[in-house]
Parts: sequence; structure tokens; C-alpha cells
Amino acid sequence: MLGRTRRPANLNAQVIRELGMDIVSGRFAEHQILPGDTELTDRFQVSRTVIRDAIKALAAKGIVQSRARVGTRVLARRGWNMFDSDVLSWHLQSGHDAALVDQLAEIRMGFEPEAAALAALRRTADDCDAIMHALENMSLSGIDAKHFALHDLEFHKAIAHASANPFMASITSVVEAALSVSFTISSPVLLGEPALAQTLALHASVANAIVERRPEDAAAAMREVIQVGIDRARVNHRESPGVPG
Repeated sequence: MLGRTRRPANLNAQVIRELGMDIVSGRFAEHQILPGDTELTDRFQVSRTVIRDAIKALAAKGIVQSRARVGTRVLARRGWNMFDSDVLSWHLQSGHDAALVDQLAEIRMGFEPEAAALAALRRTADDCDAIMHALENMSLSGIDAKHFALHDLEFHKAIAHASANPFMASITSVVEAALSVSFTISSPVLLGEPALAQTLALHASVANAIVERRPEDAAAAMREVIQVGIDRARVNHRESPGVPG
């Protein structure tokens, strides 16, 4: 069949996404065996190679495991790689973002205020320039939610680097996908000028405390940034469920 032999560049990604969404949404429950190759090739109209490559990709994300003579089993959620950008995205698209935002915030509260405090004690002139540059980019007129989130991420990465603690920088790198998703779904751009102005003012408070070497103020300001982001994400979710475009 012609449709079974064509392999557009995005075909493998489509199969990965649809199966991933089926698993995250609960259509295929924890510990359930997925349909076999024949059923999946019929469903997606692709070759067995595409199906097997997709299963390997899902296994790498920690959500399935394949065994000979058993098949491919959905693993328990506690073992999934929640820092994987695809897994996070599938959760959001499945309507799990309200709880997910709170869980991401708990992770952030655990290390970002301390990173800000350390940055205030240890920052260099170059660190200050990087933090302020990211803040300036967040303030660009007419910025959209996607680019605001990118510059927001750069702001927080610059602070982690300024902490001069390689573990802080490494943690930020590990959770970068989670931070990116968090910043996107809590974007003030989606709520208009007052929310954007508030967010910029809060980030400026963090930046100024770091530049002026006020560690306690930097940590407190970072906690407020995170908390306001949580509240805003809940509003964004109520008004536009799912992942912002």
C-alpha cells in the first residue's frame, strides 16, 4: 500500500505524539500492554519501522517498556521523565496543567530563591549585564507570549549562572523544559498590559536586589515572582485551557 511506504519527515513525530497523548491522557492506563505492531501499523498507516522507532522514543522518555514475548507496557507515572518537553506538553494538552503548574512551582520554590540569594552575593559585572539584558528583552514593545517566555527563561538562567554554584546551573539546565512550559502557560502577555507591567516590575525587583547585593531581598522577590506566576497560570488555564499557542 502506497500510504504504508511513504515516510514524511514528521510522520514519526506524529506517531510518537499520538501514542504519547494516549498514554498521558489515560487512554492506555499504567501497566497496560499497548496494541501490537500490526494493530498500530493499521491505525497509523505506517511501516513497522516507524512504529518501532516511536516505541523506542517513548521508552527513552520513561513511559513505556518493551519486552520480548510480552509486548510494550505502560510504566507507572512515578517513573516518567517529567522534565522531558514532550511529556510536559502532552500533560498540558490533556488538561492536566492546573496540577502541573503547582508541581512545577514547588520545584522552583525549592531552588530559585536560593539561587537568587547566592547571585546577589557572588554576581560579577558580566552577570549583571546578562540579567539586565534579559530583562530588557522581556520589556520589548509588542512582544508575544512565546518570545516573552524565551527571554524570561534567559533571565532565570542568567541568575542561576550568577550564583557561581555549578549545581544550581545544572539544576536549571535539567528543568529548562519545565521552566519553559511554566513561563509559557503563566505568560502575562495573555492577560494584557497591567499583568505584563506587574511581571516586569517583579523581575526588576529581583534584578535590582542582585545588582545591589541584597540576598534576602533577592530571595523574597524571587518567591513573589514564582507565586504570581502560579496565580496567573491558573487564570490563563481557566480562560484558555491547554497549551498557549
